[in-house]
Amino acid sequence: MTMIQTKIDFECSKVDWVWVAETLKRVGMAHHDPDIHRKAFENSHTAVFIYRNNTLIGFGRAISDGAYQSAIYDVAVVSEFQNSGIGKTIIKQILNRLPHGNVILYASPGKEAFYEKLGFRKMKTGMACFRKAVEMMERGFTE
Repeated sequence: MTMIQTKIDFECSKVDWVWVAETLKRVGMAHHDPDIHRKAFENSHTAVFIYRNNTLIGFGRAISDGAYQSAIYDVAVVSEFQNSGIGKTIIKQILNRLPHGNVILYASPGKEAFYEKLGFRKMKTGMACFRKAVEMMERGFTE
């Protein structure tokens, strides 16, 4: 009988950044050069990586002022592990490491119901100034 091992890690040093970029692309999220993702995660307040049998299957990160404002970004789960609690684990691990205060979440359109189950609510005052404004509007991020 094969034992499945799931591991939660908070270190960026052993991450395969090519895999991160490819995962983000495959799940339809914004993706960049692997080194850009490395820099973003390393510069974040909190980074969470979930491994199953030493394979990265999910991740996310948050930035914070360390006092009362934080924002969650880049939460992604490899397609075959979606709907198995991995995303919920990532969000809970991030929230446990942030200072108490406001947390804003940057999510893909269509994922609102998932985040609402975790206590997030739609904002009426959220605004964005995207570099690729037309593309982001076409993808449903802005009006």
